[in-house]
Amino acid sequence: MLYITGNMHGEMARFEDSRIRKLKKGDTLIVCGDFGFLWDGGAKEEKNLKKLGSKKYQILFVDGTHENFDLLEKYPVTDWNGGKVQQISGNLYHLMRGQVYELEGKKIFTFGGGESTEKQMYIEAGKWWEQEMPGLEEMRTAVDNLRANQFQVDYILTHEPAPGMPAHKVNPKDTTNQLDAFFDELVKRVQYDKWFFGSLHIDRKITAKTYAVFNEVVPL
Repeated sequence: MLYITGNMHGEMARFEDSRIRKLKKGDTLIVCGDFGFLWDGGAKEEKNLKKLGSKKYQILFVDGTHENFDLLEKYPVTDWNGGKVQQISGNLYHLMRGQVYELEGKKIFTFGGGESTEKQMYIEAGKWWEQEMPGLEEMRTAVDNLRANQFQVDYILTHEPAPGMPAHKVNPKDTTNQLDAFFDELVKRVQYDKWFFGSLHIDRKITAKTYAVFNEVVPL
C-alpha cells in the first residue's frame, strides 16, 4: 500500500505516530518535501538514517527547500522502478526531480525543490543552498520523461503546489519564479488523477485533484 505525508523536518518523533507505526512490510511511505534528515552530516544523523533505512516498509521522499543539498548530492544515482533515485540507506530513497516511477501499478511523477520563503534568514544562518530551486536541465528531463509516458501519470508528487491552483489562495505569493511557470505548463499538458504537495504545512483537500499534506498519512 502507498501512503503520502508531508514535511518531516528531521523529526524522528513523526515515526512514532500511530498512523505511521501501523505500516507493514511491503508498504511505502512517501514524503512530499522537507524530509530534513540530511542536514548536518553528524553521527546522530547518520544513525537516524540507518534506523530509517532498516524500517520494514519503504520510505521515499522528494526534496523540499529545507535539505542540505551538498550532502544529498554525494549519494550515487541508480535506476529504480523506471526512474532515477538515490539510495540513502536500506529502504530509504530520494525520489529525484523529473522522474516517472511505477509503484504498485501506478505511475508517479516527482519534482521536488522550491524557493525558501525566508531565504535571507537562511543565507545569514549558513543553511541555504541554491540547489533548492530546480534548473532548466531538470525541467527538460521532466518533459522528456513525461513525453515517454504520453504525458499521462496517476499521481504528481511535489513540494510546491502549482500556480493557478486554489492552494495559492491559502498561502498567496507576491512573486512567481521559474518553477511556478514550469508547474503552470504541467497543469495544462499532463493528465493526472491527483497532485499532492507539502509546502503549505496544512492537511487539506484543495480540489478533487489537489491535496496539501502535512501531518496526515493519506493512503492512495
